[in-house]
Amino acid sequence: MLEHGGRLRQAALDYGIAESQWLDLSSGLAPWPFAIPAIPERAWARLPETDDGLEQAACQYYGAPHVLPVPGSQCAIQLLPRLRRSGKVGVLSPCYAEHAESWRRNGFIVREVLEQEVDIYLDTLDVLVVVNPNNPTGLNLPPERLLDWHARLAQRGGWLVVDEAFMDNTPELSLAAESGRSGLIVLRSFGKFFGLAGVRLGFVLAELKLLKLLAEQVGPWAVSGPTRIVGQACLLDTQGHARQRERSELASARLQHLLGQHDLLPQGGCALFQWLITPEAEQLYDFMARRGILLRLFTSNSSVRFGLPADEADWLKLQEALQAYTQSRTKDVS
Repeated sequence: MLEHGGRLRQAALDYGIAESQWLDLSSGLAPWPFAIPAIPERAWARLPETDDGLEQAACQYYGAPHVLPVPGSQCAIQLLPRLRRSGKVGVLSPCYAEHAESWRRNGFIVREVLEQEVDIYLDTLDVLVVVNPNNPTGLNLPPERLLDWHARLAQRGGWLVVDEAFMDNTPELSLAAESGRSGLIVLRSFGKFFGLAGVRLGFVLAELKLLKLLAEQVGPWAVSGPTRIVGQACLLDTQGHARQRERSELASARLQHLLGQHDLLPQGGCALFQWLITPEAEQLYDFMARRGILLRLFTSNSSVRFGLPADEADWLKLQEALQAYTQSRTKDVS
């Protein structure tokens, strides 16, 4: 399995620091989880049913004509390749590594392409995968450009798959409203924005015909009854949405400023994380981990991703660690 953020227990063992003493900034989740509604006993006792209002709430929240709930968008990433025969897939990289991995595992020829290379290779591809906003770079491509790529692919029966896991803060840039178009597939993650990754919920937005085929691959009762209740309550909480967007945007700007103060100005980011390329990525990761702060390390391009601190105590811990790191670098230079 590929490496991911959030492996706090392993970090606690590796560095000999109790889990409770860590500041986990590794997973890019909003650090303020939405409140869990009361779960009636029947939700635990009965098989889940699909006429409880979850799909309608999701369509309303995303502005999409049709949705399919899945047990995390990772599930859809792994199953979508089963709906096509072998072919050539482009993945706009660097991005969430599971996309390229899933297509490769299913026998597809995968080419990882840079943004400026897409137009060069697009007419040779059967599928193009784009993470927007990108994880970890934060790159946000305009809808018009994505729809142009989709039109070129759709003429040949191709797909554009857009992973919008970090789109909740910028819904005006989403392709959700266009997801009824043939060959356009939009993935949305629930856990990141709502801070509830443990419920394992995501949504696929696409034309109804494709969603029915995907539902057969997912199988019945894939999303639990309690998860459906939590998801619906959060999706309908419009006041909570506004509050979450405001505080995450403020925290992200504060994080960018804090890192810049220590000569670690990020090269990218979004409302839920900041991303830094540095030749010292592994050294920085280890330095922070020894002080109980877990970052997300990307060894392939020597970069680290910082998630958002939740409260002032977390901000102080991060600030003190960054100050110590700056002092250690100064000593090394001298």
